[in-house]
Amino acid sequence: MWLRIVSICVAAGACAVSAWAAEPPPVPSRFVTAAQCIACHAPLTAPSGEDVSIGFDWRATMMANSARDPYWHAAVRREVLDHPAAQAAIEDKCSTCHMPMARTDAAAAGGRGEVFASLLPGAPQHALAADGVSCTVCHQIAAENLGEHASFDGGFAIESGADGPIVFGPHDIDAGRQAVMRSAASFTPSAGSHIQQSELCATCHTLFTSALDDAGQTIGTLPEQVPYQEWLHSEYRDTRSCQSCHMPEVAAETPITSVLAQPRPRVSQHTFLGGNAFMLGILNQHRGELGVTALPQELEAAVEATKRYLGTRAATLTIASAARAGSRLDVELVLASTTGHKLPTAYPSRRAWLHVVVTDASGAVVFESGAVRRDGSIAGNDNDADSMRFEPHYDELTSAEQVQVYEAIMVDRGDAVTTGLLRGVRYVKDNRLLPRGFDKATAEPDVAVHGDAATDASFTAGSDRVRYRIELAGARGPLTVSAELLYQSIGYRWAENLRAYDAAETRRFVGYYQSAAAGSALALARATAVVAGR
Repeated sequence: MWLRIVSICVAAGACAVSAWAAEPPPVPSRFVTAAQCIACHAPLTAPSGEDVSIGFDWRATMMANSARDPYWHAAVRREVLDHPAAQAAIEDKCSTCHMPMARTDAAAAGGRGEVFASLLPGAPQHALAADGVSCTVCHQIAAENLGEHASFDGGFAIESGADGPIVFGPHDIDAGRQAVMRSAASFTPSAGSHIQQSELCATCHTLFTSALDDAGQTIGTLPEQVPYQEWLHSEYRDTRSCQSCHMPEVAAETPITSVLAQPRPRVSQHTFLGGNAFMLGILNQHRGELGVTALPQELEAAVEATKRYLGTRAATLTIASAARAGSRLDVELVLASTTGHKLPTAYPSRRAWLHVVVTDASGAVVFESGAVRRDGSIAGNDNDADSMRFEPHYDELTSAEQVQVYEAIMVDRGDAVTTGLLRGVRYVKDNRLLPRGFDKATAEPDVAVHGDAATDASFTAGSDRVRYRIELAGARGPLTVSAELLYQSIGYRWAENLRAYDAAETRRFVGYYQSAAAGSALALARATAVVAGR
């Protein structure tokens, strides 16, 4: 009998490694956990000496930890408490992409995915549920409906072969290696170029949520996250795929297995670089409570790699001009997005904003807009101060109380600002930076710009120009202008609104956020200029 350490959640919402327990009896499944794949797909070393072990890289990603994500736990619980009559449907939909193996098996047996029951130690599907977006999910997805609307919202199709399950990869596999993999893991490897197409990623990273009324009836549909559609409306659709950015290729030919190793060209690293260094840090800090299997040093490396990625690949910031005009300082900033979708994209808790500071000859602060506080809130940001308000999009800022925040703000059917996904019926603001080639005039409603940015002539494909008109109040120069584009994967309001929900998952995450909020903001780009004068 196999034994393992299990996590038991106590009433206060804290989970701790507490005891040895017997593994539940196996449940018939078309999937296996990544541990079985890692046996052959690690360790791997590139000719440069870099460790490119597929399994080790993967287990320190948000893909691997999608079911352990404590913010996801809290968000699902919040939606269930808001819409108790729809709990079964909510958990089924949310488990489709966060617990895809357990949910796919449940659906094949005529059931539904269960988020909280699957997380309980000893649950029959616990191992598969906790393994998140694992190897045998993505590599079993068939090409048949990719790119079609039916494939979105987790509508991927799993391939079924006459002689057993098939897994796809970008390389041709000879008969000998096929036989070895069938013997070791019961899967038959097959070449499938669709594994490197953006349409495969779009199956889960395109999500339309159904707004519900108090009776659980659908009252609207919201494009909750649509990075694939944003990419389609950009110039990147012809030059770069999702994988080419988020799974960078090894420079030289490299083996993909440690058994019968054969160097392969254009091997994609399974680092899944993205925008959530903050959550990777929380997962590492609370690894015991959350059942994280990646080693601490692996998660630390993933956090640092994500920060470097965001700090070098997301955007550029230039101070186009900075000059005195009498008693006033006029500054013009130019932001350029270097991403293939909106910045930030995906889940609407994400936001970026401009932090601008002007200091005088003595170093004293003359002006500051967009300072981040230790609790994760932004000074001067209306939405952080009041959940029912939000900052408009600015072309010109004249006060330290104004902040240029790039974000998506949704409202419910009564036009009240909300962070409840199943209350949101439309966006009243979406000024997230656009990718190059994005035409505001021809954009489909699902990816449209909303609010004042829609009519801002300087808010265009790939860039935004923002002016600051700053009263100097006699400050003496030279003046130093420092500007940075900051980013949070979970904005203050999205965490703070969970405080009203009395549940283990919400209390736990609010506590996590409070302890980590001071480091929640990352700089995507920086610029500095000195203005001479009296």
